[in-house]
Amino acid sequence: MELISKCIPSARLAVRSELFSILSRSNCNRASIDRIHRPVYARNYPTVLVLPDGSSITIRYHEPRKIIKLPLDLAALTEEERKARLFKRTAQKPKVAEDFEDNFDSDRYRKLFKKK
Repeated sequence: MELISKCIPSARLAVRSELFSILSRSNCNRASIDRIHRPVYARNYPTVLVLPDGSSITIRYHEPRKIIKLPLDLAALTEEERKARLFKRTAQKPKVAEDFEDNFDSDRYRKLFKKK
């Protein structure tokens, strides 16, 4: 591309106009709505890496992310730990609270509900 623009001055203008048209389409508003689609980011970003045992460390990651959680290897667990983890994953019924008596009297607040 540079070789062509050195040989032909009009090609240099075409390259410049193409560059400015690309820059005019993307602005700061577009970046605030969606992530920037870059194959390689120019810098590394501080990111928290959570290890399978629950400990966390701060690393430099090539994409801007807040947190990365590594998966737990179920094959490395004992049989009891594996069953306990699988039991936690299953859907459980929510516990229903027992009925209790209250001394709330709605008649005391009836004057507040009247339309004026």
